[in-house]
Amino acid sequence: MRFITKRALPRRTFLRGLGTTMALPLMDAMVPALSAKTASVPRLGFVYVSNGVIQEQWKPATTGAGFDLPPILKPLEPVRGYINVLSGLAHRQADTFGDGTGDHPRASAAWLTGVHAYDRTQPGVEVRLATTADQLAAREIGKSTQVPSLELNLDAPTQGACDSGDCFYVNTISWRNETTPNPAESHPRVIFERLFGDGGSAAQRLAQAKRSGSILDSVMEEAASLDRTLGPGDRTKLNEYLDSVREVEHRIQNVEKRGAQTIELPDRPTDVPETFEEHTKLMFDLTLLGYRADITRIFTMIMARELSPRTYPNIGVPEQHHPVSHHRNDPELIAKKAKIDTYHVQLLTYFLEKLKATPDADGTLLDQSLILYGGGMGNGNLHRHFDLPCLLAGKLGGQFQTGRHLAYPENTPMTNLLVTLLGKVGVRIEKLGDSTGPLALDV
Repeated sequence: MRFITKRALPRRTFLRGLGTTMALPLMDAMVPALSAKTASVPRLGFVYVSNGVIQEQWKPATTGAGFDLPPILKPLEPVRGYINVLSGLAHRQADTFGDGTGDHPRASAAWLTGVHAYDRTQPGVEVRLATTADQLAAREIGKSTQVPSLELNLDAPTQGACDSGDCFYVNTISWRNETTPNPAESHPRVIFERLFGDGGSAAQRLAQAKRSGSILDSVMEEAASLDRTLGPGDRTKLNEYLDSVREVEHRIQNVEKRGAQTIELPDRPTDVPETFEEHTKLMFDLTLLGYRADITRIFTMIMARELSPRTYPNIGVPEQHHPVSHHRNDPELIAKKAKIDTYHVQLLTYFLEKLKATPDADGTLLDQSLILYGGGMGNGNLHRHFDLPCLLAGKLGGQFQTGRHLAYPENTPMTNLLVTLLGKVGVRIEKLGDSTGPLALDV
């Protein structure tokens, strides 16, 4: 650990234990005493939901400020002042260009690229996509962080669930380059150790767990030493942060106890929390810790993947998500699809409220972040790739006026929005996929 005085802490100060390196949250001691404003860093998140939405219950009836939240977006009421709803955007590169089926894989493939996904079922066709927007951002604002980007998946891959065989297109939305998809992780322990541990093989992680019992326990001696050098405000911040880490770690350990008597982690662990809601909230909480400690500034999450077979009996939808999305204008199925869409927004709101409640720089994490929520399909019943569900949450350090419904001309490329967001975090690019220019966000 670096030498620490009572006057100042380096921003990249770490607690170190056996096999563990833990970054600290932003503290007053890390900011020069005479600075008038606490330094902030931007964070970006991209949350994908699949199979379209029930448009009549998603799209606000009026534009501009003061619109009424439609039924699906009602859960956002506690954070409505931080959101913008965008309509009229499209991913026409997800349409079929005479290469057969695959509307679902092409939808998720195009979402952060604006590129038409090649059909891998055709012999001799090379599989290519493009570097996704999250990775372009990670190269700029993530290059100085311990984990440049996190890739999360709450809807575990299954065999035989791709309508044209392109399974890898629905199992990740992040691509490092045109031929290399980033695998998305669903196991909370793997994410936790990526953020707070030094990694290693499954055997090494098990040995580390047996030696230390807890990742947090291994750094507590150094944390106590640091605590004595801090002022009252920073001591409170440190203790609250360590309590948050401890609480998440306990939840992960409880999940593991239900699945096994020992913490024996395979190279690709498969056990996750028993319920979708518990899993989702835990992964959001891990992401929050990564943001808070400035370990990572970029994440992607597949909340629901295209062709998802997940059922939602807890909200009265025992049928699979994908078949329900093909409602054929049946009022009962429409109501069930709307329940799924609303439930996803409810879980997003959980995360946004936590960001809003977490101080950061001169505001909160929600003030400093920008979360893009949506998908590559508008009408799931008809496989339409226009009128996409698109929601922005957060102010990205004051760069966005919020609380509005922004309506754009039909078939405006969604990649125009991605180009604009990248420009806001310092990534200057002329074109991304089928973009035609930046998207005006002050209409």
